[in-house]
Amino acid sequence: MLENVNPSKTAAWKKLKEHFKVMEFVQMQDLFASNSKRAEEFHILWDSLLLDFSKNKITSETLNLLLELAEEVKLKEAIDKLICGSKINVTEDRAVLHTAARSFSGHKTILDGGFCVSDEVVKTRQKIKDFTSQVESGQYVGATGKPFTDVINIGIGGSDLGPKMVVEALANYKNHLNVHFISNIDDDYLFPLLNRLNPETTLVLVVSKTFTTQETIENAKHIKAWLDSQLKGEISKHLVAVSSAPSEAIAFGVKAENIFPMWDFIGGRFSLWSSVGLSIALALGYDHFEDLLKGAYKLDVHFQEEAFDKNIPVILALLSIWYNNFYQYETEAVVPYSSLLKSLPAHLQQMIMESNGKDKNREGIPVNYQTGTLIWGEVGATAQHAFFQLFHQGTKVVPIDFIGFKKPYFPKDKTNHDILMSNFFGQTEALLNGKRGSRQSADELDMLKNFRDFEGNKPTNTMLFEKLTPDTLGKIIAIYEHKTFVQGIIWNIFSFDQFGVEYGKVLAKNIQNEIKTKKVSKHDSSTSFLLDYYLSE
Repeated sequence: MLENVNPSKTAAWKKLKEHFKVMEFVQMQDLFASNSKRAEEFHILWDSLLLDFSKNKITSETLNLLLELAEEVKLKEAIDKLICGSKINVTEDRAVLHTAARSFSGHKTILDGGFCVSDEVVKTRQKIKDFTSQVESGQYVGATGKPFTDVINIGIGGSDLGPKMVVEALANYKNHLNVHFISNIDDDYLFPLLNRLNPETTLVLVVSKTFTTQETIENAKHIKAWLDSQLKGEISKHLVAVSSAPSEAIAFGVKAENIFPMWDFIGGRFSLWSSVGLSIALALGYDHFEDLLKGAYKLDVHFQEEAFDKNIPVILALLSIWYNNFYQYETEAVVPYSSLLKSLPAHLQQMIMESNGKDKNREGIPVNYQTGTLIWGEVGATAQHAFFQLFHQGTKVVPIDFIGFKKPYFPKDKTNHDILMSNFFGQTEALLNGKRGSRQSADELDMLKNFRDFEGNKPTNTMLFEKLTPDTLGKIIAIYEHKTFVQGIIWNIFSFDQFGVEYGKVLAKNIQNEIKTKKVSKHDSSTSFLLDYYLSE
């Protein structure tokens, strides 16, 4: 069990409230002017990552008080419980062990009843490796004896967003297999895709814990029918399942040997490290998939063992708490300066907002403080021509994480990369310092000068990695996973259920029956009005 500590009742929180009165109108430009070594004091250099968090509205006192808060809420004990497999997902009576799926420590993690997570992880990794190599090499073939060229991953939520993001991000490491992701029930996307593919050379992964997820199963039925019509029913070699319901998968037509496990101690939004990552292994080859796991594992060790003042996820989480709960900045942006990371913000939206969008504490009592942050973002250069204007001159303050890389994948000519990174550095500098125009002699130019001025003092974190590799991407994802966990511990909420989403699905199923029968039951007046209009001829 986790400690129930209301953060707003701690001594550190009360000190932070008083400290905020001093800091509220402090200008970061003044902090830099008074301390020429500020960047040296507020950065962490670890492995291939430099985190510069000096461009934040903090002093050494701020950071020390935030660290006191982490101690008071028993964060170290919570981290140890996460890693060792305690049932910290109390509302669902489960351990939370996505870290075990990427562990290479050799440590045995045993759950109640004697189930050895570590042994199961090793066995499943070997199965993924063997299957991937057989498909890659052409040993495992389809019904007509042809090797596979394309893979369709059917899943939604964590069974789609994470793997899709990784496959996109590591496109430079992919093999000859083309992996396609289907999540939404959208015939306008599905059927054009199928028209482009050859069923003889297409492998289909159905990723669903219960094998009853409506969006996934309906899409799977359509694709199964497409295979059936072309291959005359000989489709079992084309079907693979990732599920905790093997009997349901077998009934659907999947051979038992083609079923990979999905464990209940890993939540969907943290599952790309498990069998859910089979699409990643198929797209990149198993060795690159393992490099991804190892990168995340290195970060796990850092998270568990490093002192909090040099602990990357902890520092990022504490800064987020400072802005969300004291400055009342409700949103955070993530801006990667790599087009390959275009789907990272979407993956982080699910990871963070589904985890920490909670209004009850761990005792079931409504919280008296803000939880969760709104996450959004876009690729750097694109974002500069979209919403950066609001960052610079808007009335809302949005703390931003900048993610960049010292070296491009293709090293022959760094000209474009240097231009990209000059924007990376220039934007954080502009957000810090702002701009003051020189005074003109003419009155009308004085007025125009005001429109060109902006005050700066906008907080940013800069994460600078050596290069975008599987190892690096594993670290990036793990940083945000652990940041999310730390925030949940401080806010005294359960981060690993999502009952709000599940209730919406229940209502949707009820409405589907009403649409089918064209008999609308009692709803609020707005929903009834909309359904009546939808069903009208």
